[in-house]
Amino acid sequence: MNPVWTLLPPLLVIPFIIGFGEAKRNLREGAILVAGTVLFIMNVVIWRATLAGELQASGEIAILSQFSLKLVVEPMGVVFGLLASFLWVVTTVYSIGYMRGHNEQNQTRFYTCFAIAIAAVMAAAYAGNLLTLFVAYEVITISTFPLVTHAGHDAAVRAGKVYIGILMSTSIGLFLPAMIWVATTTGTLDFSEGGILSDAGLSRFSLAVLLGLFVFGIGKAAVMPLHRWLPAAMVAPTPVSALLHAVAVVKTGVFSLLKIVTYIFGVDTIAASGAAEWLLPFTAFTVIVASIVAFTKDNLKARLAYSTISQLSYIVMAALLATTMSVSGGVMHIVMHAFGKITLFFCAGAILVGAHKDSVSQMDGLGRRMPLTMAAFFIGALGIIGLPPTGGTWSKLLIAGGSLDTGTWIWISVLMLSTLLNIAYLLPIPLRAFFKPVPEHEAHDEHGDAPAACRYAIAVTASVTVLLFFFPGPLTDLVSLIPWR
Repeated sequence: MNPVWTLLPPLLVIPFIIGFGEAKRNLREGAILVAGTVLFIMNVVIWRATLAGELQASGEIAILSQFSLKLVVEPMGVVFGLLASFLWVVTTVYSIGYMRGHNEQNQTRFYTCFAIAIAAVMAAAYAGNLLTLFVAYEVITISTFPLVTHAGHDAAVRAGKVYIGILMSTSIGLFLPAMIWVATTTGTLDFSEGGILSDAGLSRFSLAVLLGLFVFGIGKAAVMPLHRWLPAAMVAPTPVSALLHAVAVVKTGVFSLLKIVTYIFGVDTIAASGAAEWLLPFTAFTVIVASIVAFTKDNLKARLAYSTISQLSYIVMAALLATTMSVSGGVMHIVMHAFGKITLFFCAGAILVGAHKDSVSQMDGLGRRMPLTMAAFFIGALGIIGLPPTGGTWSKLLIAGGSLDTGTWIWISVLMLSTLLNIAYLLPIPLRAFFKPVPEHEAHDEHGDAPAACRYAIAVTASVTVLLFFFPGPLTDLVSLIPWR
């Protein structure tokens, strides 16, 4: 299947979203679910063709001289396309329950911007060159800005300024110059097996500087100190947080970096040159410090936001370690983290809607009243920690194994310390929910549970988090097809 077709379901549903609007919201959301299902089926077809060795490309739209916009199917993109299309459906189901249960305003605008963002994610997933990836990256930033400022109050506006300011300034100030440098050096921006810079003759210093421009220019990867946009964006509704953390924004960031390391630099080029050595301490610092900050946050979404910053740098570290095992683990961790973290954010939103609580200190006894939600939170937490029986176990083991391939213990020590911190800031939440008594002043409160649509979505993502432990084969088969050299 031509990958350009994957752009059509999210784009063609937009007139229906706007046309049905608030007056016919059942039809509006039904149209989105149909579009999401069609998109997922398209990605499944592409996945099956990829396993059979059939890779397709779209036509090209010439932009400047030999540079063009084009889409190409390759295994890493298929992983991301499958993930984003599946989670669009699940997040839409969750959003129906949350947005209605919380009486959110401007729901039509929310769903419209979400659809535009998903179309851009498909373009990023199947980008055939660096120019297409850059354009898709920017469209994602612009289309998600109204989602971050959705609430419309002063805090949301301030958060939006931080969000758009950091992401646009890094992409224009660092990502764009890096892309121009690649174009002038190689005469092409096309992604290529083994990397187009492998024979470019750049010095170690030049490679190190260029790699740094990409690492910090892709602000969506949230490497410190360019991380502030992510916790600031937590003022947005929970479905937006889920979109930011699991479906579109941050995953596009780390996916872009993995794709650039693999198809622009080449894993062997980075490993042989040592160009990433000066950047690895930044990722280690982010992994540890973000985990420590998460431990100090009582607000549940803020704690989860800093957890995401830490987990993203697992993937960045995996890319910079530049071994086949580590980069494979990084690709897998995009999927494993997505399901674990979206489960946690879905649970946080369900707790807010059902129990009107948003702080860790308010979780005492909540498991007796919202057992499904808190059980799912426990599963999501295990996924983020990387413990059985969740899929996060396998991706973290691969990243750890890749760090050992480099012949040094420092990076695996960072991962082990971070895992302990993950346990410290995540597991107490479900434990106090199930094992601490309900506070006396709440003993007679009769709060309800989250809407059924929210609970269905939570059950799906928590179940997949576990299934990925027992059945990782479809994912590992796809990752094994990525041409590392």
